Amino acid sequence: MNKLLSLLVAMLAFVGTSGAFAQSAKKETFKVYGNCNMCKKRIEKAAAIDGVSKAEWSVETKMMTVSLDPVKVSSDAVQQKIAAAGHDTEKAKAADSVYAKLPGCCQYDRKGAAASAPGHQHHK
Repeated sequence: MNKLLSLLVAMLAFVGTSGAFAQSAKKETFKVYGNCNMCKKRIEKAAAIDGVSKAEWSVETKMMTVSLDPVKVSSDAVQQKIAAAGHDTEKAKAADSVYAKLPGCCQYDRKGAAASAPGHQHHK
């Protein structure tokens, strides 16, 4: 009987803990610049970091939706990873050298300094 009671208590503790973790997931939405399905694969792959349980980017709206554990990762950290892959976000700008290595179809219209930099070209 004691073993059965101990097992029941352990199961309830596990279910309670896993439920609390699921409730801690936070949904974030932010803009990410890109053009095509190749961009989509690259952006979603870059966002697939520890603490992110789901990442989906829309080619049409340019909006990224992520479900993340705010204890493990922030939206800003996810945006930095995406920028490191060559795609500007609301809060993070890709390095010009990384952006320049994107395939021509993936080179989106950049806002600000990159668009006005001398020698900047769009390959579409």
